[in-house]
Amino acid sequence: MQDYSGYGQPPSGDYGPTMPMPPMPPRPPRRRIGALSYLLVALAAGALGAGTVVALYHPTSSNTSASAQPSTAAPAPLPSGVIPQPGTASPGPSTSGNEQAIVNKVAPGLVLINTTLQYSGETAAATGMVISSGGLVLTNNHVVEGSTSITATTANGHRYQAKVLGYDVTGDIALIQLQNASGLKTVPIGNSAAVKTGDSVVAMGNAEGQSAIVPAAGQVTALNQTITAGDQGGTITSETLHGMIETNADIVSGDSGGPLANSAGDVIGMDTAGNDGGFSVQQSASGYAIPINTALAVAQQIGQQRASSTVTIGYPPFMGVYIGRGSSSNPQAQAEQAQNNGLGGNGFGGFGGNGNGGFGGNGNGNGNGSGSGSGSSGCYTSGGNVPAPQSIANVNSGTLILGTICSSPAAAAGMTAGSVITAVNGQAVGSPDSLTSTVSKFRPGDTISVTWVSPSGQHKTSSLTLTAGPPL
Repeated sequence: MQDYSGYGQPPSGDYGPTMPMPPMPPRPPRRRIGALSYLLVALAAGALGAGTVVALYHPTSSNTSASAQPSTAAPAPLPSGVIPQPGTASPGPSTSGNEQAIVNKVAPGLVLINTTLQYSGETAAATGMVISSGGLVLTNNHVVEGSTSITATTANGHRYQAKVLGYDVTGDIALIQLQNASGLKTVPIGNSAAVKTGDSVVAMGNAEGQSAIVPAAGQVTALNQTITAGDQGGTITSETLHGMIETNADIVSGDSGGPLANSAGDVIGMDTAGNDGGFSVQQSASGYAIPINTALAVAQQIGQQRASSTVTIGYPPFMGVYIGRGSSSNPQAQAEQAQNNGLGGNGFGGFGGNGNGGFGGNGNGNGNGSGSGSGSSGCYTSGGNVPAPQSIANVNSGTLILGTICSSPAAAAGMTAGSVITAVNGQAVGSPDSLTSTVSKFRPGDTISVTWVSPSGQHKTSSLTLTAGPPL
């Protein structure tokens, strides 16, 4: 086993790929880790299998305030050649499949990621892979989703603030930039197209949020797998990931965004999901990784600022309202759905999407949110304790506001819980999904006209300048 418990602390020497590491904590036992889980759909040899898979995103115990909102400016295109191509690992010392040598080669290019999810009242920890000496880091979208602040700690203990350059929700891939970074060690990039079933691999990551890179050895057990993700309560939209590498390496919470390396010590995948073995450490472990070729292709698209139906460049537009999910345009039905879920709006509001459930911006579990008001007159600094509106506007169609975020564009315009948004720029709005779709076409800094009806029945229209919100 390889040592790396000193990760995140100023080292006494160089953490180069040929140097031994300090003592490492044991791999934590597998356990159930929160409200967000995945439903596995394994498609192999014509057979359909199902299991439970958990998202590898480990919530930490403290709640901290977020830093200032990110800049509304879109990131500049990256120079060609900055993002590596598959199979470009530089020659290094022979690993001969030795686990310690593999970790020595890969771990110096890893970072410990910590995020604050202000609007769900949570913090979280995961992993990232440095792919350029200037601080480009590859990780999962669910690692940065809902984050209002991101920090990354390198192997030599340097801590950087990070910003999101772009992300692919459907592929669960994100590219972030460490601010003012230079001269960083990078991970050796392999070629996932050459991976075969039975290949020896080592998964690495910030297992269980221990602030340490912990390896787990195993083999590739299947290729081109499909997993469908959705939380245990069924309160978030499921997502399906295709072409995944399956391994019996013990991938656990916190490993998200970490590397799956081959016997040569080259990264061939990005750890993304693992089987939920409950509290039994005897149960066979398995995990899933996004092929590195796939992840780099998305990173290249982000670097070229090529937005698409699946890839978002920079930060999304932000209104600052908590709403539900779904296609129902009936505000009463939306209120009932929120009430049935045992919350008023425990999900960050973003530009008008992603409410409902303990998901709350992708922290696992229920956030301990705080509010500066209650009922229809207050605003909230996080979504942990947003109650269902006591009264709502008497209209037949529109998107119900479950709550507003303090100092947001929506709160400044006078929107309150129980109000119903009926139009944006004169275009009728019905369900929460339709509001999300409409506002997502804009960018931070854009000004839009929003029409809503207050709980008292007043019809209002106001101009809102969208700010930069947390990644979705």
